[in-house]
Amino acid sequence: MKHTKASALVLAIAVSLMAAAKDKPLYLDTTKPLEERVEDALSRMTTADKIKIIHAQSKFCSSGVPSLGIPELWTTDGPHGIRPEVKWDEWHQAGWTNDSCVAFPALTCLAATWNPEMAHLYGVSIGEEARFRGKDVLLGPGCNIYRTPLNGRNFEYLGEDPYLAGEMVSEYVRGVQENGVAACVKHYALNNNEHWRSNTNVIVDDRALYEIYLPAFKAAVQKGGAWAIMGAYNLYDNQHLCHNDRLLNKILKGEWGFDGAVISDWGGVHDTREAITNGMDLEFGTWTDGLHEGASNAYDSYYLALPYLELINKGEFGTDELDDKARRVLRLMMRTAMDSSKGLGEMCSPAHYEAARRIGDEGIVLLRNEGGILPLGGDKSMKILVVGENALKKMTVGGGSSSLKAQREISPIDGLRAAAEGMATIDFARGYVGDITGSYNGVVTGQNLEDNRSPRELIDEAVAKAADADCVIFIGGLNKSDGQDAEGCDRTTYALPYGQDDVITALAKANPNLVVVNISGNAVAMPWADKVPAIVQAWFIGSEAGNAIADVIFGKVNPSGKLPFSFPVKLEDVGAHSFGTEGYPGIKRDGVDLWDINYKEGVLVGYRWLDTKKIKPRFAFGHGLSYTDFKLGKLTADRTEMDADGNITLSIDVTNTGSRPGAEVVQLYISENKPVVLRPAKELKGFRKVALQPGETKTVTFTITKEALSYFDADAHRWVAKPGQFTAHAGTASDDIRSSLRFKLR
Repeated sequence: MKHTKASALVLAIAVSLMAAAKDKPLYLDTTKPLEERVEDALSRMTTADKIKIIHAQSKFCSSGVPSLGIPELWTTDGPHGIRPEVKWDEWHQAGWTNDSCVAFPALTCLAATWNPEMAHLYGVSIGEEARFRGKDVLLGPGCNIYRTPLNGRNFEYLGEDPYLAGEMVSEYVRGVQENGVAACVKHYALNNNEHWRSNTNVIVDDRALYEIYLPAFKAAVQKGGAWAIMGAYNLYDNQHLCHNDRLLNKILKGEWGFDGAVISDWGGVHDTREAITNGMDLEFGTWTDGLHEGASNAYDSYYLALPYLELINKGEFGTDELDDKARRVLRLMMRTAMDSSKGLGEMCSPAHYEAARRIGDEGIVLLRNEGGILPLGGDKSMKILVVGENALKKMTVGGGSSSLKAQREISPIDGLRAAAEGMATIDFARGYVGDITGSYNGVVTGQNLEDNRSPRELIDEAVAKAADADCVIFIGGLNKSDGQDAEGCDRTTYALPYGQDDVITALAKANPNLVVVNISGNAVAMPWADKVPAIVQAWFIGSEAGNAIADVIFGKVNPSGKLPFSFPVKLEDVGAHSFGTEGYPGIKRDGVDLWDINYKEGVLVGYRWLDTKKIKPRFAFGHGLSYTDFKLGKLTADRTEMDADGNITLSIDVTNTGSRPGAEVVQLYISENKPVVLRPAKELKGFRKVALQPGETKTVTFTITKEALSYFDADAHRWVAKPGQFTAHAGTASDDIRSSLRFKLR
């Protein structure tokens, strides 16, 4: 064949293309296995490249390697919605007009659904919003255990029980990551108070650590497959938790096999050498409030930036640790920023508002309903008086890093008015004045809540109107202000703020048909509880708050929420508060800006403490009423004995004996009859939410394995289940056991 100049040119082009294809980075080929791609990218990176990707380059962004086609990694605060954009190196708003979001219910509300399907829906929905905004890592969810009702950040977490929190957090994580967005589960670990959070050293025994404070994180990693974990601010074993050898290296990456990246909380890194050796992978938030350190390269001055490189250049460290960090960050990038198949997502869609409302509907808890005062409705001439600042106040702004710029937020009174149209007339009285402000990091609610009347004048007005009403709905509780439900500080008292107890007491005397709607992420004291016929726990519900509250008040939705934590009568009934300041908030060390807080209650946290010590709560863990009635049958088992390698299947029938469709949560608790070590009176080991039509019966089954019977033996460093007798308890709350049976472990 005769070659022409043209054919020679074609041949040359073909050869060059073949050569280019041969040299094409494997890590860009998404058909190749992830680990091969990670190793290929790592092999092409210089030491400087690796250093570059393990620390931030802006407030919420870390660098890629442009020369290798490796993109930046963008994070965003959650866990209740996608945070508005801020300036490159400031917390102040960037001034965008298209960064509003759907505000989903707080995680306490999600936990109160006791429904992993709702957790998955939540994760998918918020993941889609993150994806639409170009975010690679969602900084949430949180799953720290509710140890004290004074913790200002409890509203961001999933309650007091590790099993419930683990089941819910794992489904949230799965849902988020289906979108090619990483869930960064926080705050790992033992971050159970905000007061002195960066200067608190937690003293906790290994049984409590493994049985109470770690299981939800373990579930997020092993069951949910979390791609990222955020270290906490506090200390454990005298090491900061953003570079804690035991929790990060030995437990998270060692025992649990976590292959993702550990991301620091903002400003949580304090030492280069500890960050190198003790498990930190990606550093954020150090020195980023302007360049006040006097350097023009503030991000290069991070602990894991130039200081790290200098130690390598001096020969004080090799590159093994650096390679591991870079490998983990690359793995995170390839799962998220470099995933070209994940699509665009969606923002503020009807489906997301519907999801927020469904979660709110399922999470609202009916605590008390004497005389069946709820639901309201049916009488067109009904006159309803709504009292309380929280009926008006927008709650999506404030509270710390979970503060949002919601596209819309339906207030409780607006939701009630819309639902009552044609059914009732609604009047309003302020009742009390709390926090009239409404701004956070440049986001403003636009509300004017000023009211200069005295507390006496406000109560007198409310009482006068209440006497003329058919029903009174008081809507109060906490808000997102400092010292209440907010990041960075704890509550100073268990009581309701702003004199609300006086308002409620006066209203109860003025009108027997009083409904109290408590909006909070924490338990509160309720000294008036026995004088109020109906009490509703409504949480911070987000964009659809008013609609969800109205759905329950007027019976459009039959409440099915259950408390994810106990409501003690008084603060002294809580295990954490039973040992003086040593147990909370801690004791300051002499001459050092450090507090030691001792978890002396051990494994007896929440209902475990109350049940074991025989302390009656105001409202128990798992408590929640319905507008219909449910009957639980007899708990049965497929055998009376199980061996260490087997299991036992427990079954119980649940019947809707009322006249409305509804859902009940069947809860299974296990206790050891004659334990050789201190064990709680009982512990949650299973739950199922069952929807039933009137008269319908369904059978609920639970499979119990040796794992559910085990405790952590600290001396042997392993989980142990001793042969002996156990009792299974089925009920609808920790204090409402309907049927029990004994079985034996051989």
